[in-house]
Amino acid sequence: MVVLCQEGARAPCFVWLNAALLAAAAFAALRVPQLLPAEDAARPAMVKGGVGALLRLPLYRRVVLVAALILGSHAMHDSFAVIRWGAAGIGPGTAGLLWSLSVAAEVIVFLFVGRPLLDRLAPAGAAMLAAAAGVVRWAVLAETAWLPALAVIEPLHGLTFALLHLTCMRLLAESVPRHLAATALTLYGTVGIGAATTLLTLASGPLFGRFGAHGFWVMAALCAAALPLARTLREPTGERT
Repeated sequence: MVVLCQEGARAPCFVWLNAALLAAAAFAALRVPQLLPAEDAARPAMVKGGVGALLRLPLYRRVVLVAALILGSHAMHDSFAVIRWGAAGIGPGTAGLLWSLSVAAEVIVFLFVGRPLLDRLAPAGAAMLAAAAGVVRWAVLAETAWLPALAVIEPLHGLTFALLHLTCMRLLAESVPRHLAATALTLYGTVGIGAATTLLTLASGPLFGRFGAHGFWVMAALCAAALPLARTLREPTGERT
């Protein structure tokens, strides 16, 4: 968006672009098919199982933990990357282009590359690739703000976010009982993504304040810690109930 708005009218341009995107989303929502209501027989099981039943599933616990480590590691980037780039002399327009590279890579993975890559690598391989990409991405950002290096690592967002999210969605779809699917997604979103990102965002301020860009090494360490767990994310052999 930065590159589409003129310098003198950037804030109003952002407002109108956001309004246009929200209006487009409202019209697109009209075309979303309605799901059939769940069978009444499934409702008692949902009440009976709940969060406790999900947490008793080892694969589900590992999926949420891997997501918390890798997706949460984006917190410092989202909060301080532009500040880091600005301190290195990178202007707002160039920073916007770098950010656009990461968004474009995310879209490409979601729409075109992600599913074939996930089919080829299987969930464990895809999750390990996402974790390894996170280690590389944050390590480079910790050590340099050289523009060519940033242009290379920003598209890794397609792996560290989009590919991992697709992997988690596949594992949840194949391992969680159908009557617990909504609860599983809620817990994944609030704990695996929301709570982890919130806590790491709060931690990123003191880390960046004390260590500067070297604080990104902590984010790289989180992705490295996710590697052995990612290796265990194998698709279940049995059927869901």
